[in-house]
Amino acid sequence: MAPPPQPWALPVDALLRQLGTAPSGLSDEEARRRLGRAGPNALPEPRGRPAALLLLDQVTHFMALLLWVAGGLAFAARTPDLGWAIWAVVCVNGAFSYWQERRAERALQALQERLPLDARAWRSGRLLVVPSRELVPGDVVELAEGDRVCADARLLSAESLRLDLSLLTGESEPVERRPSPGEPGERASDAAGVAFAGSSVVSGRARGVVYATGAATELGQVARLTARVKPAPSTLAAQVAAVVRMITALAVAMGLAVFLLSRTLLDVPAQEGLLFAIGIVVANVPEGLLPTITLALALAVQRMARRRVLVRRLPAIETLSAVSVICTDKTGTLTLNRMAVREAFLPGAGWRRVTPGEDPGPALRFLLTAAALCTEAGALPGAGLDGGVRDAMDAALLAAWREAAGPGAAPLDAVATRLRELPFDPARRRMTVLARWAGAAPFAPGAGVVLTKGAPLELLDRCGRLLEGGRAAPLDAAARAALRAENDRLAARGYRMLGVAFREGPASLAETAPEEVERELTFAGLLAIADPPRPGVSRAVETCRRAGIAVTMVTGDYGVTAAAVAREVGMVGERARVVSGAELAALDEAGLRALLGGGGELVFARVLPDQKLRLVRAYQALGHVVAVTGDGVNDAPALKAAHVGIAMGASGTDVARAAADLVLLDDDFASIVTAVEEGRAIFQNLRKFLAYILASNVPEIVPYLAMVALRIPPALTILQILGIDLGTDMVPALALGGEPPEPGLMDRPPRPAGARLLDRELLARAYLRLGLVQAAASMAVFLGMLTLAGLTLAELQRLAPALLARAADPGATRAYQAATTGALAAIVLCQAGNLFACRSERLSAFAPHARNRLRWLGLASEAALLLAIVYAPSFQHVFGTAPLPAGVWAATLVGPVALLAVDEAWKWMGARRAGQRPRRSPGPRGSPAQPGPAL
Repeated sequence: MAPPPQPWALPVDALLRQLGTAPSGLSDEEARRRLGRAGPNALPEPRGRPAALLLLDQVTHFMALLLWVAGGLAFAARTPDLGWAIWAVVCVNGAFSYWQERRAERALQALQERLPLDARAWRSGRLLVVPSRELVPGDVVELAEGDRVCADARLLSAESLRLDLSLLTGESEPVERRPSPGEPGERASDAAGVAFAGSSVVSGRARGVVYATGAATELGQVARLTARVKPAPSTLAAQVAAVVRMITALAVAMGLAVFLLSRTLLDVPAQEGLLFAIGIVVANVPEGLLPTITLALALAVQRMARRRVLVRRLPAIETLSAVSVICTDKTGTLTLNRMAVREAFLPGAGWRRVTPGEDPGPALRFLLTAAALCTEAGALPGAGLDGGVRDAMDAALLAAWREAAGPGAAPLDAVATRLRELPFDPARRRMTVLARWAGAAPFAPGAGVVLTKGAPLELLDRCGRLLEGGRAAPLDAAARAALRAENDRLAARGYRMLGVAFREGPASLAETAPEEVERELTFAGLLAIADPPRPGVSRAVETCRRAGIAVTMVTGDYGVTAAAVAREVGMVGERARVVSGAELAALDEAGLRALLGGGGELVFARVLPDQKLRLVRAYQALGHVVAVTGDGVNDAPALKAAHVGIAMGASGTDVARAAADLVLLDDDFASIVTAVEEGRAIFQNLRKFLAYILASNVPEIVPYLAMVALRIPPALTILQILGIDLGTDMVPALALGGEPPEPGLMDRPPRPAGARLLDRELLARAYLRLGLVQAAASMAVFLGMLTLAGLTLAELQRLAPALLARAADPGATRAYQAATTGALAAIVLCQAGNLFACRSERLSAFAPHARNRLRWLGLASEAALLLAIVYAPSFQHVFGTAPLPAGVWAATLVGPVALLAVDEAWKWMGARRAGQRPRRSPGPRGSPAQPGPAL
């Protein structure tokens, strides 16, 4: 059974019958009845997860569950202080993460805001202003210039109606609409007789009958599509989840092994063995990992905000480091979304660039003045700035004239006084103004002139002469052919072409038929108008290419225009293939993947929102990490589905901003390069502070392994471990998370999407090199201090149960507390050296690095906390520490020196193995990258 005809394909009479209405509208009673059946003209409110469930998510992930269990075991082992401390860590981490999660997206709410508050509708024979929420199918509405359409309506009548559909279709130019039926099977966006909800009236007036409201509108379909789309998981979320799973498995395995070994081989009491197991678990789990990652990302957010990039979702920053494809919109993203006169053709002089600030000369000045007088502004008294012009082309002509006239120029009505206007007619394809000239040459003051602008080929047919060198010359066949060729050449490059002609004529022409007025014209020249690319876009595209990132244009605009802009910014060459939305719809999934993976240069034009979404998913299926840029309602589904959605902040819609992960506050595509560089730096920085945090886990684990193996008390208490992980390590780790980008980041390909944040190299560096040095240093200080206090290994083994139960004699207790304090101090000082070692995986710690104030703040906070833990009585009571003599401090300094020596030697050997000289200096910022591994 064939589907019913779409509303735009039905004859008006048939549609009115189907809707049960008339050209005079509905009665008040009928409108109320329909409102009760159809519901309000509003988009459905988004349904979010309850706050309680969001909070529960943050305290029930793997690492949180492990710490809940560890806290419970601490209570079972009759150490309630330890249990409460561990649980407090879980709650603080959860609260911080919950605060971030509550910054949920509001795409559907922003879509609702696209609808106006009021509309003008005919009810019971009267034109009333009614709330837009109360419009129903069958209402007859009035539209005028400046209105925003609030429901999908079929036009009953229209006068010079032009709509801005860019928020829905991506087309850069206002679209003419007229009350004509569409073709069966025609796309809604191509139907000439429809005004869509969310569009704006640029010019003209119209009356239409509403056939769809709320969720049934085209805007509502975009809303449903956006709601159905699930955001692509960030690579950071996957990476952190993998790290948490691995650490959780390691902690549980080691804890169980220590508990079982202590019970079976050493016959340790269950309560004591349980305490050992808790120590292993707490030592293995980097409790500060998740809040440190979040805070490091927050620091990156601040840096990016200073560079005009607003981050809405923190994990997207790191995901940028793996982006391999950017699908970008054209209008408002690559271009200014503002028409401008780019070039002018003067007969006898050829093409000239229309450059602001340059003297155009008399011929070009006259051409631009004549074109500006044939605009809406020419009819407005005093029009010299913007003149209230709403049409994009008129605004471009007026801006070009203003630049040509120079500062302090007289307004347009001082140049010529308008006597009559022949408005633009789609059939004639031109507009004419009859005026009395008041300015300087080429006409005498007070002369009557006819000025015409329009489609060049049609205008040439009305001309008999052309203006050449300031004089009128005959327009012969050869000159006509040459002008047509020049017009076609630039039209093929995506320009909108406009011809300008004139004639002198008496005032009696004000009463003459249009055909008589627009004849015997003199052709003055051609104007090439386009939406210019944003400054810096070409450089940004080149940087992306150098960084191994493919940039693909996906736009709702016309193919010729899209290809021209893509070529102009260096995105594609002359042989690029333009794929239309219709061609895209004809491809199955296999064909689409073959097209995208074929390696050719592609431009996608006349693409619908669901097709743009399909392209994003096809790239993702090929293994790419995809970023999408856009500014319109039509971009929202793709922005939400992409790994990273990037919206325009100044010109973008609320819909696009709400669906995106990043917002470019200056609408500058070049800011994407900044964002990618920051993303790559973040990935490096995450590895840096993971190495820093995990390195201290080894000296925290070794004391409990030694406790089981040697039957001695642990060199660190569990609360001292928490003091390191959540105290002294926090700010230095943040300093590593705030390191500026290393040189050459944008000269390397993106890291593979599957590259692990915590790989074997990082584990080996953290655990086998940096960690073992720290463990050796801390255990040496611990055992050395006990030996100096007269406690041999045998004596220590004998006193172990009493020391653990806090029942030993005061002298042994003081010696043990001082020894654990020495071990803690050795670890913290080693971490101070580790802070410099971890600044780079390749560069020497002694090489000049970019300035980072947090680094020194981290060292200062680390030292202050350590001194407080060692000497402040309240901290001594909590952490079980004792003051250290000066000689011990000198011994603890050996650790960081040894750590830096081992790390420098390893970096030097790594550079030798790679065939490079040891890297002592990164060179100036922005210099070419040294050969090295991809990110």
